[in-house]
Amino acid sequence: RMTSHNMTWISYPSKNLVFTSPEEIEAFIAYQNIISRLMHCYIAFFVPTGLIAGLSILIILIKNYLQYKVIENLDLLLLHFTLSKLVMIFLSFTVIPRPDYLKATQLACNALSFFFNFSYFNAQHALVSTLLILLLKRLPPRTALSKVTQRPILCVGFVLTYAFCLSLTGAALAGTDNYHLETDCQLDPLFAWPEYEIIKFTFGFGIPSVLQILCFIVLFAKEAPAEAPALQQHVRTYPAPYIISITTFLCHLFYNSMILSRATLKLQKSTGTPKNELVMNIAEIVLFCESCASLVFILCLHKPCK
Repeated sequence: RMTSHNMTWISYPSKNLVFTSPEEIEAFIAYQNIISRLMHCYIAFFVPTGLIAGLSILIILIKNYLQYKVIENLDLLLLHFTLSKLVMIFLSFTVIPRPDYLKATQLACNALSFFFNFSYFNAQHALVSTLLILLLKRLPPRTALSKVTQRPILCVGFVLTYAFCLSLTGAALAGTDNYHLETDCQLDPLFAWPEYEIIKFTFGFGIPSVLQILCFIVLFAKEAPAEAPALQQHVRTYPAPYIISITTFLCHLFYNSMILSRATLKLQKSTGTPKNELVMNIAEIVLFCESCASLVFILCLHKPCK
């Protein structure tokens, strides 16, 4: 049975520091400067690029649908993926106060976290569904699975329901007390129970990553039918999902390592050091940069958008 945790003791290391030497003060100022500069670079360069790319993809794919009254399986999943990433980019504006944090009640912070996680889980599982569709394009199955992939609206519906349940679980693991209190708000709330990070790592990174790796193994290891195009030709025809999958894995590996590190600190009843806080902030900004880059890859490499 999952027991309730008292998380009132936890706070950011930068909020309750006691300096014992000039070196510690210099290191702390350096950490704050790094976070501030990264935030400014992200807001100045990545956000406009990501938003322009995302809105362009939406316009192109919706225009194509209105013109031809039909949408390809792959296009529908990439549309779903794009919408999820756009929501994440809009929510990433919460990093603007860095190196300080957004001030909000725990209830408001938990609501922001819910929408962030809903977009995060949606994007992850939409990407897995896209890789599965591409795998089945090259290796057509003779099973009921082929019927499912011919109706991608079912895939989208399943992903939405699954992401909603996981996000709701995450919101519950942020605790049910002190909702009225004001807090320093991050999209992954510091005041959440350690189980929050464990669930997020397992279902938002661990399982999707294993499924993506399996898709790649089958794609490269299994022999395709004689009439199927060569593997290189297949990858050149659909480069965007494969490039996004590799980029996402690398960025999310860093981010989720920091998520697990934070859970470990909580279980040890430790607030960590300013360096831990710095690396967690960097990981969060890297995650948002990946969202922007993924949309640029779709715009530049996906055939209907090119």
